[in-house]
Amino acid sequence: MKQKQHIQSIFFKQSDKTRIAYRTRLIASIDCVQHLLRQGLAFRGDDESEDSSNQGNFLETSQFLASYNEDINAVTFKNAPKNHKLTAPKIQKDIVNAIALETLNVIIEDIGDVFFSILIDESRDISTKEQMACVLRYVDKNGHVVEHFVGLVHVSDTTSISLKKAIDALFSRHGLSISRLRGEGYDGASNMRGQFNGLKALILKENEFSGSCKCCDILREKQASIVIKAFNNGEISSGQGLNQNTSLK
Repeated sequence: MKQKQHIQSIFFKQSDKTRIAYRTRLIASIDCVQHLLRQGLAFRGDDESEDSSNQGNFLETSQFLASYNEDINAVTFKNAPKNHKLTAPKIQKDIVNAIALETLNVIIEDIGDVFFSILIDESRDISTKEQMACVLRYVDKNGHVVEHFVGLVHVSDTTSISLKKAIDALFSRHGLSISRLRGEGYDGASNMRGQFNGLKALILKENEFSGSCKCCDILREKQASIVIKAFNNGEISSGQGLNQNTSLK
């Protein structure tokens, strides 16, 4: 239409406009996913058609966000390409998986090289698949005992060997060392509580930690050095009842 304007300039201009619109839609979808995850709400609705009175939490939240932000409204839903709305269930799952991965990275980085315990429970989901829920328990740099859920691991069965392989795979995937494991907590199947041929015995064969006084002294010394370093750096403050010596077991 403009004879004196170079065609490449038009392409660059359109490309920048498309990229900005895509980024706006993506950020809006990420914000909605973060909100629903933080509140522990379901994403999908029973009827997500355009004429539905309730399309589900994700779509309803996205529309609410667009109604209060003109920049988002201009590039989402009816104003977005039909094959690039970034609201499909697959897109929602991709964003959730990305957030889960980033969250796990923060947890693993927070653990660092300190000692930790593992809490295990096994359960069967609605599709009759055996699963192992894993929680890590440790003392953070502020001297607080924290517990973080790190995932559900599918296991073929709940025998001690299968559970041990699943834990080894989990540790390997997140760069955790079993040599820093200082405690175990189990619930569920009886084979997890066996003293000699259970999961505990298999782990103890590889890492012979215990609740002895010597081990507790080592743990206290390690934690004391961490607390002192954090105190000197101004990361924690002193005061009555803030740094009491409590049971480690």
